[in-house]
Amino acid sequence: MIHIPRLIIAGTHSGVGKTTITTGIMAALTARGLKVQGFKTGPDYIDPGYHTLVTGRPSRNLDAFMLPPGVLVRTFVQAAATADIAIIEGVMGLFDGGAGGVGSTANLAKQLKAPVILVVDIRSMADSAAALVYGFVHYDQAVYIAGVILNHAGSERHYRMVKDTIESKVGIPVIGCLSNQETLALPERHLGLVPVEENGDRHWQEVLAEGMERSVDLTRVRRIAEKATPLQAGPLRSEKQAYCVKIGIARDEAFSFYYQDSLDTLAAQGAEPVYFSPLRQTAIPDVDGLIFGGGFPEMFLAELSANEPMQDSIRRAHRSGMPIYAECGGLMYLCREVADFAGRKHALTGLVPAVCQMQKKRVMVGYVEAEALQDNVLCTRGGVIKGHEFHFSTMQADNAAFNWAFSFKRHRDGSTYPGGYCQGKLLASYLHCHFSGKPAIARHFVAKCREYKDGKELFSPGEK
Repeated sequence: MIHIPRLIIAGTHSGVGKTTITTGIMAALTARGLKVQGFKTGPDYIDPGYHTLVTGRPSRNLDAFMLPPGVLVRTFVQAAATADIAIIEGVMGLFDGGAGGVGSTANLAKQLKAPVILVVDIRSMADSAAALVYGFVHYDQAVYIAGVILNHAGSERHYRMVKDTIESKVGIPVIGCLSNQETLALPERHLGLVPVEENGDRHWQEVLAEGMERSVDLTRVRRIAEKATPLQAGPLRSEKQAYCVKIGIARDEAFSFYYQDSLDTLAAQGAEPVYFSPLRQTAIPDVDGLIFGGGFPEMFLAELSANEPMQDSIRRAHRSGMPIYAECGGLMYLCREVADFAGRKHALTGLVPAVCQMQKKRVMVGYVEAEALQDNVLCTRGGVIKGHEFHFSTMQADNAAFNWAFSFKRHRDGSTYPGGYCQGKLLASYLHCHFSGKPAIARHFVAKCREYKDGKELFSPGEK
């Protein structure tokens, strides 16, 4: 049993200001000298980047669909055990998630026995805000809502009126309030916030921290976290193996979607990460495998297309039999061509015989199970990988003989469809997976990289 001060910052719905408030509180507590460990509920790559930046500690994703319960709790404890306080940002509304509530913030709060601070947008509301909070408090009393933060108060009088009604009618303390005049916001675009890799302005950190010092009772935040009950986590992760292979990981403004625990799981299997930039470098590093994560390649199509030496380097690696794994934005980059939002076409790497087209509306978001249609670099035929999709592009195969990688099954409605591409040691699809939820796929990929390395060394010049 271990006591970790912790809390979850949740919202009544998407867009109430969870990320701004969560990141601001993390920044303010860090500025006070605390070691703050950040987490994000569910599948998200952008919000954790902001957590990491303000705390100086890698933020982690806690996803109840992709991580079995024991793994989820161990993941939390492993990262938070050395922190003074753990703060978990929720997803969507408190009770929203996949079918049956899987992946919801409420589900996570129960697994971690964590108190919840509820963010409520009170624009155009007065006493109705209390009725809303009352409903959240009583909807599932196994979820402990310990406090409320109000957002978008129109005036001091508006704030006082709503605060008094919530505290008198519901019995929940209001521990903070941000007004309409507060200029506390992070930049957004089609997938949500602009990734921290592209947000060069760092002045917002100070603004957020100062704003939370003014607007939120941080002492009460700490008291709420301290009251969290001890957790039983089971055995924690052992020391990682000695490195046996090097894996090149595309990481720059175009490719930044990686779960920290997935990278750690690869390292635990003996993979040394070697980061490189498809935007700026002209060749892949000396490695035994390649991973192209998701991100925003659609914002850099002209630059990626113009970097032909890098594309040639990747093609040569593929022809040599190097294992290559790509997710979402990585899939797009490996396609023959991508058409941007304006319909302009950009020639790309061409390892996947297909074209991608950006759409004005989101094409897919949600949890999926992917069953392998053939042996690949993550698993054998018939293997099932849990993950999620979130993309604004469609992929059109060049011909009917396309080597589909998976049969996808949507968690919400059970519908199925083919997806991804598999050819030799290349696997690319829209699937985002969490390696720590199924370490066997990381082990399988590292083993394929080791086979490639051994073959390369056996036939390299100068070998006896």
